[in-house]
Amino acid sequence: MVNYEQRITLKDWAEDDKPREKLVLHGRRHLSDAELIAILIGSGSPEETAVELSKRILGSYGGDLFALGNTPVNDLCRFRGIGEAKAVTIIAAFELGRRRREEVAPELKKIISSKDIYELMLPVFADLHHEEFWIVLLNRGNFVIGQYQISKGGQAGTVADPKIIFKIAVEQNAAYIILMHNHPSGNLNPSPEDINITKKLIEAGRMLDLLILDHLIITNKSFYSLCDEGII
Repeated sequence: MVNYEQRITLKDWAEDDKPREKLVLHGRRHLSDAELIAILIGSGSPEETAVELSKRILGSYGGDLFALGNTPVNDLCRFRGIGEAKAVTIIAAFELGRRRREEVAPELKKIISSKDIYELMLPVFADLHHEEFWIVLLNRGNFVIGQYQISKGGQAGTVADPKIIFKIAVEQNAAYIILMHNHPSGNLNPSPEDINITKKLIEAGRMLDLLILDHLIITNKSFYSLCDEGII
């Protein structure tokens, strides 16, 4: 059966929708300045699209984004199709960009051993009376790009859903995944289920070019690394 939605092509999109769809499909860097501003504006008028209006605004400032970003609300409102709400949206977006430039990017932590992961995640697992399953995602330089809780269970177990794990990893453009969960009982030994799910995730990861580096079992006092122990 044909999916009607899949038959809609770029030519069928309204002009004002194209920048948004383009960003979703290809990423923000593929959009021109006018297209990005058009997304902020949201809609144009019967006479011109949001993209055309954005080009007209940019043209009046000689394409100078710095000048546009310093424009007062009243000056933006002189353009037909730009009311106070749209002018405020544009100015707010430029202000967020300015503040972002002023902030210092947080230093990424590099992981080179299982102990590094244990020290990173111990505050998350400390004093829990139930099991939780988490993943840490790394880029190709082995720097941490994210920590995500996959599930929360009871005292005897929790679920590690491969679909959730790999969905997050793909969305975050991760290169490597480290698995971990805690044992509230204090027993560090992996269960047969722990080993089985680890091996299944390793096989699935190979198909997606996402390498599972390790699986840690964590308690308040220590940790067990399936990699260090030669299990994976």
